[in-house]
Amino acid sequence: MNRNGSPDNRSSVKDGGDAWLLRAKLRDAEVIKVYTSWPRPGAAFVPITVSKNSTAESVLTEVLSQLDRQDEDSSNFYLLEVFMSSKQVQRQTLTPQEKILDKLQEIRKVSLRQMNQTRFYIVQNRNRPVQVCLLIGGFPPLLSKEEYTQLIQEQLTMKSHLVTISHIYASQGAVALQISCFSEAERIYMLAKDTTVSDKTLCSLVIPEILLDKLGDDVCPLLVFVNPKSGGMKGRELLYNFRKLLNPHQVFDISNGGPLAGLHTFREVPRFRVLVCGGDGTVGWVLGVLEAVRHKLVCREPPIGIVPLGTGNDLARILRWGAGYSSEEPHHILTCVDEADEVLMDRWTILLDAQDISEDGKVNDFLEPPKIVQMNNYFGLGIDAEVSLDFHLAREDEPDKFTSRFHNKGVYVKVGLQKISYTRSLHKELQLQVDAQNIPLPNIEGLIFLNIPSWGSGADLWGSEVDSRYGKPSIDDGLLEVVGVTGVVHMGQVQSGLRSGIRIAQGNYIRLTVSKPIPVQVDGEPWIQPPGHIIISAAGPKVRMLRKSKQKQKKSSSVVKDGRSESPSSRDGH
Repeated sequence: MNRNGSPDNRSSVKDGGDAWLLRAKLRDAEVIKVYTSWPRPGAAFVPITVSKNSTAESVLTEVLSQLDRQDEDSSNFYLLEVFMSSKQVQRQTLTPQEKILDKLQEIRKVSLRQMNQTRFYIVQNRNRPVQVCLLIGGFPPLLSKEEYTQLIQEQLTMKSHLVTISHIYASQGAVALQISCFSEAERIYMLAKDTTVSDKTLCSLVIPEILLDKLGDDVCPLLVFVNPKSGGMKGRELLYNFRKLLNPHQVFDISNGGPLAGLHTFREVPRFRVLVCGGDGTVGWVLGVLEAVRHKLVCREPPIGIVPLGTGNDLARILRWGAGYSSEEPHHILTCVDEADEVLMDRWTILLDAQDISEDGKVNDFLEPPKIVQMNNYFGLGIDAEVSLDFHLAREDEPDKFTSRFHNKGVYVKVGLQKISYTRSLHKELQLQVDAQNIPLPNIEGLIFLNIPSWGSGADLWGSEVDSRYGKPSIDDGLLEVVGVTGVVHMGQVQSGLRSGIRIAQGNYIRLTVSKPIPVQVDGEPWIQPPGHIIISAAGPKVRMLRKSKQKQKKSSSVVKDGRSESPSSRDGH
């Protein structure tokens, strides 16, 4: 038969036989699962038998009866069809008189996959006034409320009777707007995306509303950030998969608006956890924004887990999340996050004060405004930062080639080999103070300050030898380990496990005086720092991180990948 149901007398081109079209037999009745849009004990759905005469209204009446809510008016509810594909979530509200059996047959004609990925929900009408929340970012940071109000009025012609500013995040240059009109919200949303302030295009995001009264006292939801640019296409796949497994509104594309959108959405949730899918830089980004806005959150210290999508993933290694994501099942990842242990971790503030310093130590002039950055893993000066800088520049020139960890590490090795003949005596360019004590430097080419016992993609730079002069390193002891390397060959030996770095000091307050421009890097982000002073000190309260449980880690490490098994690190940052 052809697609129209009439005889098809054409012969098959391939085998000369007849072609037949198979269709599913029409059914007189079916059973559908209707899920509730609110938490309830027991089964997550209500099974309902539908026939040719079943409508959305009759299904709602039957569902309410089975939920012991038959006294409520079914007109206060509606039936929602939700199709969860691999790339998007589509919703359609069914009219009261819509025939459910006809709807099922239409879906099945499209594909069995779509039938399996379609759910029905009973949703209660809220009958509340229109309130659309928009988060507008990209404004200059650290302005007053009056200045932000004036900017919005000038750039977006805000209608004061319809729009109010509910929150201001001055450190992020962002404001949250509450808008009581759909058309006005749409106008501002579109206009903001086409508006530039101080040579920076604004970004606008619609922020979902969390119904706090529907959350149970023991509920601890998960806020997920995914960097789709990390890990090749794996980041984008994780974004789609988590949006299918969880409520899509709790999974945020961090490349669109940064971490603030998710933290603002969860601002009033009393307890929640965070999962960051990305490299060490992405984790640091989330921690930095969390530190800046934590005073506006009800849950000020949400614990943070990691899915390692970067190249080095040093923080993920010591928290047992592995050296890199290897297509682990998203459902298994969520289970591991749920069973993970909470640990504390130090964070550090680095003040970089660029000044023109003469040989006798006198300050002649300020070269640029002081800069403050946050550090989680390590801070390096000299050869390791220069190799990182060359790698960073190569990736910026041809970003399309840097889509896999294997290729990235190959380029990193190539850049390092080009620096073998590099010589730079840091002891002639740096003056180091640790806890107000002057520390003489040996003849080294690189100086690294460690907060975690993993450096350069898993290397143990400090070493495991017992030394009575120093305490055992830990991620929450309030101390930094100061280590030196003599060059690229030494760095290679450390990364291959043949040697350790040169132990120099251990302390919680570092002061450096730099006499010449020098490459530096913080958690893998490199640049050239002008001469001046650098001060490293503890940054606020310790952060709560999630460490994968040992039982889960053993199961994961037993899986053979790339022809070898990955064993858990013995230095996991107690």
